[in-house]
Amino acid sequence: MNRLSFSILSAVILFAHPALGLGLNLPANAQKMQQTNSNLDSYIAPIGPFKDGAMKTKLIEGKVERSSWRVGSAGVTTLQVLAPLRDQLIEAGYDVVLDCDQNTCGGFDFRFGTEVLPAPDMYVNIRAFRFLTAAKPNGASPSEVVSLLVSTSGTAAFVQIIQAGSKSGQKVAVTVSGIVPTSTPVALPTGVDLKSNLLRTGSVVLNDLAFASGTSDLGQGPFPVLDELAAFYKSRDDIRIVLVGHTDSDGALDFNIELSKRRAASVRKRLLDEYGLDAARISAEGNGFLGPIRSNLDAEGRKANRRVEAIILPLG
Repeated sequence: MNRLSFSILSAVILFAHPALGLGLNLPANAQKMQQTNSNLDSYIAPIGPFKDGAMKTKLIEGKVERSSWRVGSAGVTTLQVLAPLRDQLIEAGYDVVLDCDQNTCGGFDFRFGTEVLPAPDMYVNIRAFRFLTAAKPNGASPSEVVSLLVSTSGTAAFVQIIQAGSKSGQKVAVTVSGIVPTSTPVALPTGVDLKSNLLRTGSVVLNDLAFASGTSDLGQGPFPVLDELAAFYKSRDDIRIVLVGHTDSDGALDFNIELSKRRAASVRKRLLDEYGLDAARISAEGNGFLGPIRSNLDAEGRKANRRVEAIILPLG
């Protein structure tokens, strides 16, 4: 673990049986965004990736605790955040039954088939997330599960923890200590080759699109990046494309989510109208201002954040 990037936030979870005590360590600047506790509830825990149109799950009934955390550090990876939590679960006797990232989980379909606390308390970047489900006792019929969802934006990491099962008398005590992680600026990519970037990472920012602040109107162009995207799409009959819109921070969250979706929809319409692409293999979604790649504190950063990304997923 990088000493400059991480220190300890101890979340000590005390079970009815002291031997089952569990400590979860997050960076020292982690901020709790939301916590809900239900003494009798149910949780549908993912135990397999989204594949062939479905996701394998396990229904767990009992006490359910849900919490989300924001780690105000740029440049950290989802694995850096999740790995120490995974190690602690294994040390506490949990069996890891699902451990995947945005590609192996099933991408967009997995994310929207999984329980996620509402924004802005939890943010999921479709290009950068990891998910883990750990169960106890080991085997086909666990009575307790812990699910971890970790995602990163350009300026922070987000962690969601859901604990569910037959535990009773559970209490959570949180203490914070240690050095705040040093942020690392994240630069915009330059000279991106669209095809290679899509194949390597599964997504690309459509950098040369132009939107005026507060509108969903795509400029007249021409936009060479759409030529490239359309050519790539036509060369592959085994993929589908999700266009995800993003905004700057001006205005309310609900407004910006709708605005970003309309921007993505306008790009989709341009691809359908001008390039004759198959509408069934292209969809549009919106994230509002929850996925910045630059600071919204200056005009240049806000301009960069007004963007549309293309994400490729398997057709199946």
